[in-house]
Amino acid sequence: MEAIIQTKQLSHVYSAGTPFERAALNAVDFTAYRGEYLGIIGHTGSGKSTLIQHLNGLLKPTSGQVLYEGTDIWSDPKLTRQTRFNVGLVFQYPEYQLFEETVYKDIAFGPGNMGLDEQEIDRRVRQAAAFVGLKDELLDKSPFELSGGQKRRVAIAGVIAMEPKVLILDEPTAGLDPVGVESVLENIRDYHNAHNATIILVSHSMEEVARNVDRLVVVNDSVIPFHGTPEEVFRHGQELEDMGLGVPQMTRVFNRLRAMGAKIDGGVYTIEQAKHAILKAKGVL
Repeated sequence: MEAIIQTKQLSHVYSAGTPFERAALNAVDFTAYRGEYLGIIGHTGSGKSTLIQHLNGLLKPTSGQVLYEGTDIWSDPKLTRQTRFNVGLVFQYPEYQLFEETVYKDIAFGPGNMGLDEQEIDRRVRQAAAFVGLKDELLDKSPFELSGGQKRRVAIAGVIAMEPKVLILDEPTAGLDPVGVESVLENIRDYHNAHNATIILVSHSMEEVARNVDRLVVVNDSVIPFHGTPEEVFRHGQELEDMGLGVPQMTRVFNRLRAMGAKIDGGVYTIEQAKHAILKAKGVL
């Protein structure tokens, strides 16, 4: 696989040289590959938010490098700026960052900063709105008239409209009801499939990442202790528990069944895998 964004020995220290000095990242080597759906998990304060803010140049490393398509993003100011368009970042509770008079203008803000003409901006706004399930009649409304879930979609659409090659989402489903959660995740999957974009999903929900990502990166105490497929990562159940993360509930259930003598093969961490494992154990498959 081809690396699209990497960090090499990335370290970041907040308030360096003061009594409040704190190392948020310590010599982190991280890679996201072109077209993959990657999950990042870690408890609050682990360093994961600091990591993703380096990936599009919002934070500058104390030491180490951030590479986009093999080039250090801080080697040239023009490249740093361009990286912020290529690597889109949706913060947690992004609806609090809406500020324009209409939904259309809010979604158009990013493409407008890219220097695109009005026709191209219009195409991107309408396409991004469609991706996140916003109907055309909402585009002329104030974003502050919308529901919480709709505001979340507007904020995500504003980043999607820049058509980033890497889309990073920090807890994009936080605070949403189950229907809203699945709707937002479906929107993200649609963008991933349509553009072959690299998706980086930061989440506290083990079930959420288990159902969606190809690979998981675990951040803990400013380093990356391990990464791999969801099945590989969730084998580290006790280590994850010690980090305050745990494993999906479905994995807990099937680990308990195995301990009770049930003959169940492989890792189980989604409902679909659970169904398959049960049918296989019963000899149906």
